Amino acid sequence: MALHRIFRAVIMGPPGSGKGTVSGRIGKSFGLKHISSGDILRANINAKTELGLLMKSCIDQGRLAPDDIMSRLILSDLRALDQSAWLLDGFPRTVDQAESLDEAYRLDTVINLDVPFQTIQQRLTSRWTHLPSGRVYNIDFNPPKVPGLDDVTGEPLVQRDDDTPETVTRRLKAYETQTEPVLEFYRSKGVLQTFSGTETNKIWPHVEAFLHSKLPSGGQKRA
Repeated sequence: MALHRIFRAVIMGPPGSGKGTVSGRIGKSFGLKHISSGDILRANINAKTELGLLMKSCIDQGRLAPDDIMSRLILSDLRALDQSAWLLDGFPRTVDQAESLDEAYRLDTVINLDVPFQTIQQRLTSRWTHLPSGRVYNIDFNPPKVPGLDDVTGEPLVQRDDDTPETVTRRLKAYETQTEPVLEFYRSKGVLQTFSGTETNKIWPHVEAFLHSKLPSGGQKRA
């Protein structure tokens, strides 16, 4: 049987586009390890690693982490997974980061979830949270039994600052400005695959069919 190179992919999409749900399904269906840059960042900060302390210093000062530090942080974790097939989420966010990743690994595909901003805005601004437990409700499809109150404790729900209409609009515009050059970078390399739609359950079958064409066995063959 022919040997196959280990499959590596990146998933991109604005906050609220369903990346978490799609990534989970890809992991389950195709055996790709879902790697979240946010999880790596938090783990390094909690472990007080050298890079984690550098990142925490940037965050505490309200600055974005420099590309080289972010790239070193992510690539260091990826090197520990050299025999694994993975799906990277949340990185790269700039062309410099994309170039650093490109030097270290050849990507098989970049999955881009293209969901209209209006749809995302509605999704995110409909979210209400019970802060003590972290339970999240959505007025449109997962409302609390009593409006404004947590199902379990009856305590009031709040809307996170991240989910207010003004913040959501600002985050989406920032994502678009920052990410378009990265999408163009991958488009020029011929690895960008965009999936458009307003519902994750309708986008998913297209993502699944595409990955089946890339991984005909429906799973990952190791190198």
